[in-house]
Amino acid sequence: MRDMRSRDLVYGALLTALSLLIPLAFASYLKVYLPPFSATLASHVPVMLAMLISPAVAIMVGLGSAVGFLIMLGPVIAARALVHVPVGIIGAYLVARNRKFATALLVTAPVHALGEVLAVLPFGFTSYEAWVLVGVGTLLHHGADALISLAVAGSLKIAGVLNTGPRQA
Repeated sequence: MRDMRSRDLVYGALLTALSLLIPLAFASYLKVYLPPFSATLASHVPVMLAMLISPAVAIMVGLGSAVGFLIMLGPVIAARALVHVPVGIIGAYLVARNRKFATALLVTAPVHALGEVLAVLPFGFTSYEAWVLVGVGTLLHHGADALISLAVAGSLKIAGVLNTGPRQA
């Protein structure tokens, strides 16, 4: 893994702040709740964008997301948010290996869903709740946030803020 450059650190700090802000300030507005499953729309966007920077930044942003959800929604949702760390690492490594961003998002979707299923099982979720509500719900949530992330990344690339080379296309 390469050393984190100043630019990467600044982008990582901004994305971490956003990953904290989404659950702390917007969870009540962006939350979809189908008991026992819940999803906060756009909560995956910071870690997905962090994939475009580096694995280290993805780790930082994923941890920020888990802290934000722990403060706002408690340990079950925080355990699910902690799954953003390995998902971000995998996606960042794929992008670093010149895979398209969309491909990284697609490959990480089942990893994300499985991780969240495994994260909720120790909390007493039934198989149906874990596999169907959380697993399928996470796949759908990941897909929606992936579309938002692709749009934001495309806009940042056009604005000259994000220089991802051939990986983004």
